[in-house]
This record gives sequence, structure tokens and C-alpha cells, in this order.
Amino acid sequence: MGRVTSRVRVRTVSAGVGTARVDTLAVEEPLEIRLGGTALAVTMRTPGDDFDLAAGFLVGEGVITRADQVRTIRYCAGATDGGANTYNVLDVALAPGVPVPDLTLRRNFYTSSSCGVCGKASLEAVRIAASFDPAADPTTVSPTVLATLPGALRTAQRVFDRTGGLHAAGLFTPAGELLCAREDIGRHNAVDKVIGWALREDRLPLAGTILLVSGRASFELAQKAILAGIPILAAVSAPSSLAVDLATDANLTLIGFLRGESMNVYAAPHRLDEIDDQSVNL
Repeated sequence: MGRVTSRVRVRTVSAGVGTARVDTLAVEEPLEIRLGGTALAVTMRTPGDDFDLAAGFLVGEGVITRADQVRTIRYCAGATDGGANTYNVLDVALAPGVPVPDLTLRRNFYTSSSCGVCGKASLEAVRIAASFDPAADPTTVSPTVLATLPGALRTAQRVFDRTGGLHAAGLFTPAGELLCAREDIGRHNAVDKVIGWALREDRLPLAGTILLVSGRASFELAQKAILAGIPILAAVSAPSSLAVDLATDANLTLIGFLRGESMNVYAAPHRLDEIDDQSVNL
């Protein structure tokens, strides 16, 4: 596996005084994901939990929903011209009988937030492709528990402590128990790593769980939550307008600006209990 951090020399300037020191940075390297030996996608990521990343990516693309649909995931030996393994190329082999998407399409999968389709088409595509239905999930959570989640996730961010440069995603129970936390330079990769962990642990659908992300909640993150069967998505920053539309359409509880005891509920507020209705402006 590649390195997660890198040390570089920097000059810190404060009050007109320059000081040379060594700084620790989060590594960013490309990961090429192949499906049956054919290139599928390249994502910039922080090395680590790459198998989870690939598995979660395929869940988010609607290719797989169960652990037994994956036969193997392996790094490709001889990834360079000299035959060395960079640990930046891996190949996923699906189990016999699992349909393979049309790989002649250049990442024209419905789940790409940059695929160019309009908002209504994007919502409809997720609805058609979703194997799990968060709308049927009766899970509820109290604002008191939600308020503790950012701190719990921050405590689990070991690489962030050294670099200050990584996003994080955490999967929690309604009681606030952390099931899985992953870090990455890309927020969507961190979510893929969490969902991929769940798939490889045979935990899909992720009914009765809460997904917390350390940044904003985009359409892409909302769709990943829905395709994994997660009923509640919370973010410490703002959601996008299309994320709110998708969450409303799929009955996914979407929470933004989760900071201490303060939060905004943008969709499906019925999953928050112990609330005085007059105190929530929806």
C-alpha cells in the first residue's frame, strides 16, 4: 500500500519572521479501478482502504449490492513499464452471473454528479437504480445524539491530526456508536470507503444507521447514501440544492450545519425525535 502522509520543508512566516520547518501533508495519488481487467474509472485519493474504496464505488454506481457479488479485488502487479507495483491500480472481478456494465461508456454512469444530466433526470435515475428503500426505514435519532457525532468522528481522524487536510465519513448507530470511520482527501472517496467496508462485511443495506460527513452534502453523497440503504445523512456544512431535492424525493433524512446542538433539517424531519415542533422552522 502507498504512503498516507508526506513530509516537506516549508517556511512559516509570522509577524515578519520566517522559520524553516518540516510539515506533514496528506498524500494524493490516482487510483485506477478496473473491472474484469478493463479500466472503469480513475479517482484521486489518499492511499489506504483501497479495496473498500473500490467496493463502495461499485455500490454507488449500482453495479453491486452484496458481498457475494464480488469474486476478488486485487492490486495489479506490473503496473509500471518497469514491472513495479505502484499500488495505484486495482482490478475487481465480479462473481459469475453478475451483470457487467457497458464499459464502452466513458463514465456515463447515472451516479456521476458531473455527467451532465438535468436534475429531474438524475433523481429519476437514482430512483430506478436503487435496490434499497430508505423511505421504509423507521429509524429515529435524537438531536442530543446527533450533537455528539462530529466530535466522535473528529476523534477517529488520526491522519487529519497530522495533516489537517483530509475529509472524513463515519457510520453511526442511532445510539451514537461509531461503526466505521474513513479518511480521504476526497469526501466522496471517504464515503465510498465506509460503504465498501459495509459491503465487504456483508452489512448492506445499511438500515438503522447514520452517515456523517465532515464537509458539505452534495447530490453525489446523498445518492451514495440512498443506494446503500442509509436512512439519515448528516453533514457539518451545507447541502446542495439538488441534494435536498434528492433527499426529499427518496425520503432520506438530510441534516446540514450539524454543529453542537444546532442543526438544519432539510428533508424527512420525522426521523428526529424529542423535538418541540415550534422550535424547528421547516
